[in-house]
Amino acid sequence: MTVMTHGPEPTGRASLDRLLTPRSIAIVGASDKPGALGASVLANLDRAGFGGEIHLVNPKRESIGARRCVATIDDLPEAIDVAVLAIPRSSVIEVMTALARRRVGAAVLFAAGFAEDGPQGIADQQEIARIAREAGMIVEGPNCLGLVNFRDNIPLTFVEMPAARAQGARRVGIVSQSGAMAAVLATTMIAREVPLASYVSTGNEAVCGVEDFIDHFLGDPEIAVIGMIVEQFRKPQRFLDAARAARAQGKTIVLLHPGSSEAGRASAATHTGALAGDYQVMRVHAEHAGVIFAETLEELGDMVEIVLRCPRPPQGGTAIVAESGAFKALMLDQCERAGLALPTLGDADSPALRAALPPFVPVTNPLDVTAQGLVDPGLYGRTLSALAADDRIDTILLTLINTMEGTSHVKFEAVTAAVRTLASGKPIIVAGVDEGGGIRSTDIAALRELGIPYLPTAERALRAIARLVAAAPMTGEAGRSAMPASLGETVAPGTMLPEYRAKALLAPLGFAFPPSALAATLEEAKAIAARIGYPVVLKAQAAALPHKTDAGGVIVGIADEGALAHGWDRLTANVAAHRPDLVLDGVLVEKMGAKGLELIIGARSDPDWGPVVLVGFGGVAAELTRDVRLLAPDLSPAAIVASLRTLRMAALFDGFRGAPAIDLDAVADLVARVGALVRANPGLRELDLNPVIAYPKGQGVVALDALMTF
Repeated sequence: MTVMTHGPEPTGRASLDRLLTPRSIAIVGASDKPGALGASVLANLDRAGFGGEIHLVNPKRESIGARRCVATIDDLPEAIDVAVLAIPRSSVIEVMTALARRRVGAAVLFAAGFAEDGPQGIADQQEIARIAREAGMIVEGPNCLGLVNFRDNIPLTFVEMPAARAQGARRVGIVSQSGAMAAVLATTMIAREVPLASYVSTGNEAVCGVEDFIDHFLGDPEIAVIGMIVEQFRKPQRFLDAARAARAQGKTIVLLHPGSSEAGRASAATHTGALAGDYQVMRVHAEHAGVIFAETLEELGDMVEIVLRCPRPPQGGTAIVAESGAFKALMLDQCERAGLALPTLGDADSPALRAALPPFVPVTNPLDVTAQGLVDPGLYGRTLSALAADDRIDTILLTLINTMEGTSHVKFEAVTAAVRTLASGKPIIVAGVDEGGGIRSTDIAALRELGIPYLPTAERALRAIARLVAAAPMTGEAGRSAMPASLGETVAPGTMLPEYRAKALLAPLGFAFPPSALAATLEEAKAIAARIGYPVVLKAQAAALPHKTDAGGVIVGIADEGALAHGWDRLTANVAAHRPDLVLDGVLVEKMGAKGLELIIGARSDPDWGPVVLVGFGGVAAELTRDVRLLAPDLSPAAIVASLRTLRMAALFDGFRGAPAIDLDAVADLVARVGALVRANPGLRELDLNPVIAYPKGQGVVALDALMTF
């Protein structure tokens, strides 16, 4: 586990170069004892052939091998680029102080037991940050595994890594708070011959955090993909700025972020707060900034490789080519589970593909070319060429049965030859069907040289494609409207506005509510009901009663004056029994709305990440069904509608069992209005419109309840 505390301000690129590309290194705690951290660091540097200066510090040794040791930090030359501290925790602060005196540029701290270990550890980590800040020193860690610069063969770690031989103009940079996971991802990439630039484990981030290294990687023209494993972002807005900059530069960030479980959800007074947990808020903003999320380490490795090798990430319609009818059916099942919609292809609308196939093979998607490719290897090339030329197809997944090495070699040769002639620029991914089948490493290498990833199973490839397609930016995604959004009054922080006050603030901004007024007495309620017309609803009003229904504070279907008097007595008795100490502001008398489709629309402003908008199916069971989506607050109406259609019960929007289609344009307008509101009013912490009744096309939407928290 890594624990973060705030350290110095961001570091510059030149200073990070002293850590990532040092010309002089000191190992504090150097040793020749097998298994000792200092011995492992030195062995790694020697194995990598580091050509710069290496200085060893060990007060008990005059030399290690052919290298001289010095007894203290003060015996080192001044201005060494980086010192690696392979020492106990108890000595770290003393050594950091000495390194600052010698103007050392950077330090790598392996020792644990700081901010993750209680108050004293936190205080000591803050002292490390103070020393570094005053000395202008870069610090990686504490509680980290160091780093490896693969491009220049500089391992500043005690972990022994396999040799990274893959070269290329496009490389992967890895940043992880967990050192073990950084090493795991790097090892995965090395095994797949993916060119690496560096991996960095940031640990507790006393001084340098993941944001510093991302910024540094953005300035590296060879780094095209950044793979990240992060449990907590210390500087969310800086991360989002870096993510947006990466997208603008054509670089891709793929992130694995532990912490999406139910246990991590934040509790809040409103439905919106309960449904929009910290992880979900973070994810909405990060995805909106262009970050692609992986759910597992396997997916992280798969997506990083696909994005690096392919000319561009998968973005649209996918075609799947299979060699078995049964496997074709399995792929359809997998696509449905993964949420990957496949373009429909048929004989009549795909003349080029029809001409490429034998007469007995129907044009479908997925396409089953059967075993005919062994008899006619040119079938693969004709099929790929036809699909690559089809405007409906963005990405091609070719799945191959590799039972025997000889037959798989025939297929791989044919596919490789075909790809060499294609110039479509579309992503092509090849995957095996029988993991462990006979495949020549040279065949996989030939595909990789052509920018084609090979994954051992089609299921993995399909999941990765589905995530990448889902992450593709939507046309017209941003939609910052000119809707009036500033509230007419300032509300003190910590205030929750009851329904009647919230509606009074929102109505002038174009939010639609049923006619209503607040009554202090039964006689006032009768007068209001007579004015707005029966049937009416009675609602108890108090800031301390956000969920009125739980207290019996809502009486519906009041048809006349007699029923109103009876309902008034019931409501006041219910609330008194539920909360004897509660004093109501009054009772809201509201025109009873017509039935329609119940939705929930709200917003939450996170102090670190900023505002998000929530939309989904609502009512009293909103938290139970959780059929909701969190959206960035500046989406266009088209993007909002597209998100609404990803809800599980989205079929209700188009009419169900004879019901009319819903006015989705009006729903999208209200969602956009909420987004404009929460952007324009940073003091608004939560907004909850639940339920919102959506009516048939052309009839709009009406919010029946409203809560606002500041």
